[in-house]
Amino acid sequence: MADRDRPWLMRTYAGHSTASDSNALYRRNLAKGQTGLSVAFDLPTQTGYDSDHVLARGEVGRVGVPVGHVGDMRTLFDGIPLEQTNTSMTINATAMWLLALYQVVAEEQGADIAKLTGTTQNDIVKEYLSRGTHVFPPGPSVRLITDMIAYTVANIPKWNPINICSYHLQEAGATPVQEIAYSMCTAIAVLDAVRDSGQVPAERMGEVVGRISFFVNAGVRFVEEMCKMRAFSRLWEKVTRERYGIEDAKQRRFRYGVQVNSLGLTEAQPENNVQRIVLEMLAVTLSKDARARAVQLPAWNEALGLPRPWDQQWSLRIQQVLAYESDLLEYGDIFNGSTVIEAKTDELLAGAEAEIAKVLEMGGVIPAVESGYLKSNLVASHAARRARIEAGEDKIVGVNCFDTTEESPLTADLDTAIMVVDPASERSVLAGLEKWRAGRDEAAAQTALEQLKATAATTDNLMQATLACARAGVTTGEWAFALREVFGEYRAPTGVGGAPVAVAAEAGGELAAVREAVAATAAELGTGKLRLLVGKPGLDGHSNGAEQIAVRARDAGFEVVYQGIRLTPEQIVSAAVAEDVHCVGLSILSGAHPELVPDVLQRLRRAGVEDVPVIVGGIIPAADAEALKAAGVAAVFTPKDFGITTIIGRIVDEIRLANRLQPWAAAPHTTATS
Repeated sequence: MADRDRPWLMRTYAGHSTASDSNALYRRNLAKGQTGLSVAFDLPTQTGYDSDHVLARGEVGRVGVPVGHVGDMRTLFDGIPLEQTNTSMTINATAMWLLALYQVVAEEQGADIAKLTGTTQNDIVKEYLSRGTHVFPPGPSVRLITDMIAYTVANIPKWNPINICSYHLQEAGATPVQEIAYSMCTAIAVLDAVRDSGQVPAERMGEVVGRISFFVNAGVRFVEEMCKMRAFSRLWEKVTRERYGIEDAKQRRFRYGVQVNSLGLTEAQPENNVQRIVLEMLAVTLSKDARARAVQLPAWNEALGLPRPWDQQWSLRIQQVLAYESDLLEYGDIFNGSTVIEAKTDELLAGAEAEIAKVLEMGGVIPAVESGYLKSNLVASHAARRARIEAGEDKIVGVNCFDTTEESPLTADLDTAIMVVDPASERSVLAGLEKWRAGRDEAAAQTALEQLKATAATTDNLMQATLACARAGVTTGEWAFALREVFGEYRAPTGVGGAPVAVAAEAGGELAAVREAVAATAAELGTGKLRLLVGKPGLDGHSNGAEQIAVRARDAGFEVVYQGIRLTPEQIVSAAVAEDVHCVGLSILSGAHPELVPDVLQRLRRAGVEDVPVIVGGIIPAADAEALKAAGVAAVFTPKDFGITTIIGRIVDEIRLANRLQPWAAAPHTTATS
């Protein structure tokens, strides 16, 4: 039998409810043959809040595991020997803190920290552009990354201190060229910062380059995606050799992990997601010269809600069948010599290099973030993609074509087709946090926090002060707020204002009709323009959908009030009253809608706002949607509602209904073509 290459690391992205629940899940996954852990943290942990902060309400344990202190980290990895485990942590703004907690627990287990293997994502640039879990301004954020890299190279040499993450750029709309270019610009900014900090001797920069890893997205256009990875690899070889003078070929190797595309998973006919996941996995495994070092696959039902352990097992088995049953790993690169693959790779490489040059002319990726250039480009690309889907140019099976279907046994009972987080778990986390604070040495915790702030005010490396906080029992929120005092907080550009029109309002077209409805309704209400507030309550930073609604509403003639992410219900209601809006649109993808939406409704009523409809969009199970409507929500939109212009038209009708006007379709009016 032919010699076989070693398979890639196989992971599932997991964590929920509590540290103890997640620990049980990790143990089960490892027993099933998973070869690495990929930890999902909840949004309060990712954004530097304790579980009892007002913004954390409804978010605790929803999209990941809450880790509030070293005690939670102990529980999370109880019985899992960290010296023998490869752990990836999807954590960015608070990455230094979570690595410190991880190191302290490893030390308590008796591990040699020099042998620890794993990855902290730690890419803050893409948080400003896509996921929204940033905390600090760009300058201090780059400093935290630089300090972590310098520390790990010296003390945890097998650890990847940063995982430059193009995955979420694609989720935010990036084309393959933009995905390559913007993530490579991030890598250049980070390496320049480390080199210029003086913390790493010039002769050890090769060790820094050798520990830089990437985390990419693979969409269903798997030939293009495979060529993207080949182009990525060639560009990294060029940048590390020419810009940083790295001669060791092993240190220049392009090392990446992948989660295949969740953006393309559909709520309609979700069983089709299985074949999408397989095709996307092939994009990052077929080509040996550009094969992923680690792969994690989403579950077929992620567009419906939180996957169950069985769903994650199915995705793990997909990887195992390819790695162990097929003959893929017995051959060299099967695409070498293909003129088609070479031509597409060259095309992507040329486009990426041109875009990189443009960003570097602006001064690099940080000025390009601060100016809004990158965000506007992503919003525009995403709007163009959505417009192609709505026009039927991009075919999505089961959504805009081939949508007749038999009933699926997988979703016959939607309430059991996904996992639902028990609300009692949040209460247990809050009780545990209170108990932790009461039982620690308070003086030691406060001393450690003061030292952290004092160090932050200098240029000294922050890792040792952070480790001292971890050992003293400091909490996640306390660590982050201490640094907020020194560094400040940051709200990234939304990109909505600079996004171009994606859909032309052609005579006789849907957008033209909606524009007419918007203008006529405003006239009937005696106002210059209809005003729509788009708000994201809670900590969910996935703003792509909200941005697309805001852009299309603007193009339809609305005055749009959009203040970005991370708002309390109180802030949203205050803005609705101050701006005298005609509709409030809430976007929530984290599962916190049962807690946050009723709060907004109640506050609007207390403010005397009775004629402003509230609509909600997000990943919302059918039973929850009915409950929200019963509470007073006018309409609920989920991923199956892919026609954005149609949604805007429905918003107009909800405004008309709330103001006792006839629905637009029934009202006497001129047509768009008259």
